[in-house]
Amino acid sequence: MALRIAVLMGGTSDEREVSLASGAQVAAALRVAGHHVIAVDTTRGVLPREEEQRLFESGVDALPPTEQALDLLETEDVLTQARELRDIDLAFLALHGGRGEDGTTQSLLEVAGIPYTGSDPTGCVLAMDKDLTKRLLRDEGIPTPDWIMGPGPTTDEVVARLGLPLIVKASRGGSSLRLRLAHSMPELADAMEEAEQYDDGVVFEKFIRGRELTVGIVGDGALPVGEIIPRHEIFDYKCKYQPGMAAEVFPAKLSPKSAELVQEFALRTHRLLKLDDFSRVDFIRDDGGGVWCLEANSLPGMTANSLLPKAAKAAGISFPELCDQIARLALERRRGRPPVQSS
Repeated sequence: MALRIAVLMGGTSDEREVSLASGAQVAAALRVAGHHVIAVDTTRGVLPREEEQRLFESGVDALPPTEQALDLLETEDVLTQARELRDIDLAFLALHGGRGEDGTTQSLLEVAGIPYTGSDPTGCVLAMDKDLTKRLLRDEGIPTPDWIMGPGPTTDEVVARLGLPLIVKASRGGSSLRLRLAHSMPELADAMEEAEQYDDGVVFEKFIRGRELTVGIVGDGALPVGEIIPRHEIFDYKCKYQPGMAAEVFPAKLSPKSAELVQEFALRTHRLLKLDDFSRVDFIRDDGGGVWCLEANSLPGMTANSLLPKAAKAAGISFPELCDQIARLALERRRGRPPVQSS
């Protein structure tokens, strides 16, 4: 049975370009799966097909949009003003960061009575706040690197506890934006100053050298573990979105026992943070075989080359099938009835 689906994308966060790329590819995949789809930029409204095609072909820019460019966007309440949204069966969220991932958009959709994919406001808030996520992980017994929250502590205090090098990142950032690995006191001071300009909270995190692993969750199941091998010392924005800057291996070369452990931690994290439908959980596996959970993503990237779709492909699930499955999972859960079967 074909569904009427609005793919929500864009927004005004600094992850806007990533979201537009995800949304354009999700819209195309859902059409391949047989659905009736409109693409909606939450700052501009329904996009013409020519604009969708341009976004589909352009990919993600080497640098995120500037604050000045984001300030020029006129934010309109598309969710209440666009007539096209009144007749849809489902909103497929391809938003990243900001209001699209912190529970704000989800709350508006709840009020409007529009079913949507992904986690509800509670899950979004828990996953978006890295300090809160790490506190819950620690209390649940899921290993996570030691950390200190700022602003507040001095560079001397941070280094005395966490050592060097160490990770500095915004508490509520995504897409590896403003993620810095500080090797020295001057680098740490610069990273602190940069992070504090963009967020009320800064996370100083102990750097654990090892293999970067990721696990996608769809429904109640964990997809094959993937390994990320970046050309830089860490998996930063450039490595994440520019061709040739990282090797992504699915499935990761792990023993069955090791892979099962990472998948178990991913499922526990997904449930602990009250996430729904799909997510992606990221880890470091240290040289001694210890597994450390870094964070969970309630709305992971959804281009065909993103990590979650690559994991699905390793499990024999095509990108259109993955998008279709997520849409039907959302309807099953939100409408409280058996999922609509594909025709």
